[in-house]
Amino acid sequence: MPDPTSSGPQSGDTSASPSAAGAGGGGAAPVFPDLGPSQARDSIRTKPAAAAGIDLLRDVNLQVRIELGRTRMLVEDVLRLAPDSVVELDKAAGDPVDIYVNGRHIARGEVLVLNDAFCVRVSEIIEPLQPAVESSGTHAKLHSVPKSGAA
Repeated sequence: MPDPTSSGPQSGDTSASPSAAGAGGGGAAPVFPDLGPSQARDSIRTKPAAAAGIDLLRDVNLQVRIELGRTRMLVEDVLRLAPDSVVELDKAAGDPVDIYVNGRHIARGEVLVLNDAFCVRVSEIIEPLQPAVESSGTHAKLHSVPKSGAA
């Protein structure tokens, strides 16, 4: 509870406290600390807003999946898999692999071996689909169309 003998902030006081700022209608205007030119300059962001937003996401983990190919198998065939079994995929050797981030197909690339480890060189970025609005009657329908405008 505030001290009833105190008359609030003194004229030279540069600190503002929420309780002394006149929450009860005491009439005195809140007092804010003086920010000199050097402090104000330091508080201005030096990065654009978009770059600052991206910085917030830099440590977010994403699931990256590289898909060499696909195939369909019966349960019976899966149960017969053993060491040295060969599973044929729907892509030929040398075909680009598909790169997915969080389940979304974003790129294609080629498989490389570097220092005895498999790597993927990104060769093509998949253009994102942009929603297009088609108006029919009183309702609008959203469709995804390629960025190039081909429908």
